[in-house]
Amino acid sequence: MENKLSRLNQYRVMWVMVFFDLPTETKVERSAATRFRKSLLDDGFRMFQFSIYTRFCASRENMQVHINRVQKSLPKKGKVGIMQITDKQFGMIELFHGKKEANIDSPSQQLELF
Repeated sequence: MENKLSRLNQYRVMWVMVFFDLPTETKVERSAATRFRKSLLDDGFRMFQFSIYTRFCASRENMQVHINRVQKSLPKKGKVGIMQITDKQFGMIELFHGKKEANIDSPSQQLELF
């Protein structure tokens, strides 16, 4: 039963990936891009690459809360994508630094009260 529960959790636990291409030619644009990145960090996202941020979510409901927050902080200009993937899918990412395979950081333990 334990193995089956663990396997099911890999499909219920979610990751949100936010990727963006924001203009930074003017001071106003740079400020808007900085505010957007800061809002992601304040909401528990971690930088995956320069314009890609990820967040671990304990459930689909929790994931939707964070997607709504991202949508509320969208800058006026630029392109932003939000992708939802399961923990199982995220675990299949292959990362390389040069030609050497890199390890994926596992999510920090999070306390869920509700």
